[in-house]
Formats: sequence, structure tokens, C-alpha cells
Amino acid sequence: MTSPDSSAASAPPPRSANKHRPRRWLPWCGAVLLGGLIVVGFLPQPTRVETARVVRGTLQVCVTEEGKTRLRQRYIVSAPVAGHLRRIPYKAGEAVQTDKTVLAVIDALPPLMLDARSRALAEARRAAAAASLDKARAAEQFAANELRRFQKLYAEKTVAVQELESVQLRATAAAQDVAAAESELQRAEAELAEFSTARPDGTNSRSAPVEVRSPVTGRVLRVFEENARVVNAGVPLIEVGDPTDLEVVIEVLSRDGAVVSPGTRVELEQWGGGAPLLAKVRLVEPAAFTKVSALGVEEQRVNVVADLVTPPEQRPGLGDQFRVEARLVVWEGNDVLKVPAGALFRRGERWATLVVANGRARERLVTVGKASDREMQVLAGLNEGEEVILHPGERVRDGQRVRPIQIAP
Repeated sequence: MTSPDSSAASAPPPRSANKHRPRRWLPWCGAVLLGGLIVVGFLPQPTRVETARVVRGTLQVCVTEEGKTRLRQRYIVSAPVAGHLRRIPYKAGEAVQTDKTVLAVIDALPPLMLDARSRALAEARRAAAAASLDKARAAEQFAANELRRFQKLYAEKTVAVQELESVQLRATAAAQDVAAAESELQRAEAELAEFSTARPDGTNSRSAPVEVRSPVTGRVLRVFEENARVVNAGVPLIEVGDPTDLEVVIEVLSRDGAVVSPGTRVELEQWGGGAPLLAKVRLVEPAAFTKVSALGVEEQRVNVVADLVTPPEQRPGLGDQFRVEARLVVWEGNDVLKVPAGALFRRGERWATLVVANGRARERLVTVGKASDREMQVLAGLNEGEEVILHPGERVRDGQRVRPIQIAP
């Protein structure tokens, strides 16, 4: 028979003791987990890089420079005669028509008074001129008679040839003196003719005013002489032109001007409107000039003149001497394998790029062709659709694990 003590000793332990035994392993599990996290945290992580794909499309090689518009034909109207200019009523921007719009009116200046003293002097000069003419004619007659005598004597072998030539010279000089005296008499008579018996006051009458008309249909660009004043002949008065007939002058570097030819397409941006304007190169000036840049560097530049192709209706507000940003398309290809210029870097004398392959960066040498300011043509070394790293710098090496974070368009 079993005793109560032996049955108590052989009884299993209480359930509460087995329940608290696994808790002894929890700290160890937490330590192992923390250590694993620390190890994973110190493992090298993939470098985040910005990437773009190698694609086919249109590539343009452009020369981008600032330019300004100007009128193809401008007219500076000047005073045709000296006189008193009436006030010009026109302002810049007003419309004018060819041979219809009177731009300016010039009144002739009143002549000087011809008083009695001036008339007496004019009569005295006429009398002196007439006397000089009579004297010259008498000398001419004497020289002619003398020449006839010497010619007769020379025919009779009485005088030498030198004496005959001297007489001929005096006769010629006398004839010229007569011509000069006649001219002087005509001038004196013209001065005396200013005094007319029909005008007892001794003055001349004013001539009719001169009207200066517009030589072109367009608008007034600038008024040089607005107020009424006395002007001389040839003084600029007003400038007119057609503001819709514009051209663009672009200053480019001489090395860029050498590759620009007539007919090159030009896109004008930043002119104040929305869509770019189209133009076509008409002329590349043959002579360059020196210009100092904003950095103080002397540059050889040349003017490229382009005609606007966009009609005037699509460029309202564009006028003379307006600033534009011109893009001269010197080369263009349609089906071109291209890559962003930021993905390429120099490796010795060649170009190289980093391609993303299986999560790692792989350096690859490439052969490039034409280049624009943003993209470059790929001739060999890359295939369409491959992913390249943009601006890798010194932080990305060949074989390094990378993770793309953005796909550039």
C-alpha cells in the first residue's frame, strides 16, 4: 500500500514552473536579432543613382546666341534745302504713306535787304567789268593784227620761228582774257538784276515752301528735329520704315560662323511671345570684329543676318531693335542613337559611360558623333534601351552596386 508521502514525491511539478522556463531564452533571442540587424546595417548598401535610357530620336546641333531685330530698310529723311523748318507734328509709331504723307514743311529764308549802297556797289562792279571787257577786246584785236603781220613776215623769211610763236602765245592769252572779262560782266549784271524797278522797296520776294513727303509706307521710327527752327540742307529730320519687314542680326563666335551657311534654319525664342519664331539665314558677313565679353575676354565675332519666315500676324508687338535668343540649327538627324551628355565622361582620349547591368555599374567605352548642348550621338558601344548613369562623378565605380532612383526623360 502506497503511503501518502511517496505519492506526493512522485507527483509531476506544477504547471506554473514549466510555463516560466522558456522565458529564459528570450533575452538571447533578442541579442541575436539585434546583432543581426547591426551586421546588416554595416553591410554596403547600393548607391542610389539617376539613370536614363539610350534611345533613338531627333538630334539637333545648334549654335545658341543672343540677337536683335532690325528693319531691313530704314529711311532717314533730311532737309533738301536750307530754310525755316515748321514744327513736325508726328510722333514715333504714327503711320505714313508713300508720297502722300507730308513729313515736314520748310519755308525759305527771306533774302537780305538790297539797299541803295548795295545797288551802287553792284552798278560800280558792272561798270568795272564792262571796262575790263572793252580793254580785253582791244588787246585781243591788237594781238590778232600783230599775228597777221608776223605770219606774213615769216612767210617772206624775214623773222625767225621763235618770234612767230611768241606772237601766237600773246594772241591766245588775249582771247582768254576776253572770255574771263565776259564772265565777270555776266556776274556783275546778275547781281544788279536783283534790283528791279517793279519792286521799289529793294527786296526780294519769298519762294514757295518746300514739302518733304514720306518715301515709304510704314511708321515713324524716330523724330530728330521736332521743334521749329532754322536748318541747313542735309540735316536729318525724321526716320521712317516698315516695322513688319524685319530681319535678325546674331553675333556668333567666328568659329561657329564658319559652319553656318545661307539657308540655315533659325529658331527665335525669348522674344516675348509664346511659340518660337522661324527664320532663315540670308548672309554671314565676311569680316569679323573683336568684342569684349562680360568676363573681360576678347572674342572674335561675326554677324549672321537672318530673315524672319513667321508672318507678321503671328508675331504682334515685335519691333525694331528687340532682343531675341536665336538657335541656329547647323545639323539635324532624325533616327539617331543618342544619350544624355551628362552620362559621358572622358577616359583618356576616349569617351566612357557607366551602364546599369544586374544591379551593378559597368564601365563601357563608347564612340560619339555629333553633340548638342544636352545630348550626344552614339556611334558604337551602346545599344538602344540600355540604362546609363547620369553624372556619376567620383562616387560610382565600375562593378559597384547601384539602385536607380529616377529615370530621366
